[in-house]
Amino acid sequence: MSPSTLVRLALAGTRTDTVRVALTALSAALATLAALAALTVLAIPTPPATDGNGNRWSQQYANQLLVEPGLRGGTAFALLLLMIPVLALAGQCARLGAPARDRRLAAFRLAGATPGQVTRIAVLETGLASLLGTLAGASVYFAGRELFDRPDARGRLVLPTDVLPPAGVLAAVLAGLPVVAALATALMLRRVSTTPFGVLRTHRRERGPRPWAGVLIGAGLVAFLAVGPVTRWYVRRGADGPSWLVPALLVGGGLAAMIGVVVGTGWISWMAGRTMHRYARGPAALLAARRLMADPWAGSRTFAALLAAVLLGAGAAGLREYFVASAELSRRAGSGLVGGDFYLRTMDLVDLAVAVAMLVAAGGLVVAVVEGITARRRAYAALVATGVPRSTLGRSIAWQSLAPAVPAVAVALAVGLLLARGLFRAPTAIHYDEVCDATAQLCADPATRARYTRVVEMPEVTVPPDVPLEQLALLGAGALAGVLVTVGVGLLFLRAGTAVEELRAT
Repeated sequence: MSPSTLVRLALAGTRTDTVRVALTALSAALATLAALAALTVLAIPTPPATDGNGNRWSQQYANQLLVEPGLRGGTAFALLLLMIPVLALAGQCARLGAPARDRRLAAFRLAGATPGQVTRIAVLETGLASLLGTLAGASVYFAGRELFDRPDARGRLVLPTDVLPPAGVLAAVLAGLPVVAALATALMLRRVSTTPFGVLRTHRRERGPRPWAGVLIGAGLVAFLAVGPVTRWYVRRGADGPSWLVPALLVGGGLAAMIGVVVGTGWISWMAGRTMHRYARGPAALLAARRLMADPWAGSRTFAALLAAVLLGAGAAGLREYFVASAELSRRAGSGLVGGDFYLRTMDLVDLAVAVAMLVAAGGLVVAVVEGITARRRAYAALVATGVPRSTLGRSIAWQSLAPAVPAVAVALAVGLLLARGLFRAPTAIHYDEVCDATAQLCADPATRARYTRVVEMPEVTVPPDVPLEQLALLGAGALAGVLVTVGVGLLFLRAGTAVEELRAT
């Protein structure tokens, strides 16, 4: 099969295929923007120390997150974390219109294409969509550089529009994202055999998931808890320790906990299905229970982006309370600690990033719900034809979404808060005070006061952070409200998907 034929077949399809390609391109564009923004922050050079700039701050910027070299790594890490819900959205978009795509691939097999050629067609479709999205994201990035390259009255820039990542890094991002998307598609198809009569999965799970995801969550919490003791151990030895150790603990622990929460939703779905199947009496709940037990991993796929955003939001809420406690410690102990109020202001940017991530996750939920209704439209149409009311099907879809979502969101909130608490304990300060051991007259006289004055170490002051119940409740309520809204949007497609004509669809 010639390359031009492969391209034509990859671009062929229905309107659903066009929507899938557009959403995949949008996801690639958002991931490109996040990656380029993080790399630009890391590319900011640190000026040499001078008499007027001993801290080596980059004074050409107005944002303190860019001015201080020590804050740029965390800023870049937060930007990279935004790629997680975006990539989860890309995974949801790849499943849109799967039955129609399966029939199209089966038609290619009937026309004489080999299984390898069919796989290359699917991989090329995803790769081309990701390439278009990557180029679009890069275009927005360079256009934004020109748009925001406007110094203020003091000559400071709001964004680092005066620097660029190295050319090799830019090329790696622009070429690497489409390649990674194509390889991910090939990986997902490795256990799928495309036959002339349809697409068959060669491996099916015969038993429910096991709660092994708890091991990943525990490993992530242990990694965050180990950062403090490991750092203090090296300090006591008078050594700096490996520069990669703390970042490895943070990145590895955060990813392990996040993957554990997402994967654990499969076990939650299975248990919710079993519980509902045992105790539920209504037809809607029983239908949802059987569906949850038949495909428990649907919850992990559907709520991946949402749970990642909720976990990040809960961690940010716990970090905000730590900064509140630090500011209170500075005022109470007079220790001269700095940064509490400043970091509280910077947390507003983190909250904005979490809100953007939740919006992206909501888009992925809409895609997942609509795809699920479309994929099972013949089964739904058969139920309606036998007398099952559409309202019952609608309630079963709501049960199927909310039953695993409620406990999964609660777990994500708890894990995110525990990660923040494990890394940022209660702030503590030791300060000293002067005591004059003489009469009031001698102590009041500056000439004699120094003779009778001694420095006394005051008791240690600790301010434990509060539990951000209000912010956690808002996060959880927002996540569940997003689930309900997306279910409502998906139900708009239920009437069209349950028409009697769907029974004649091939």
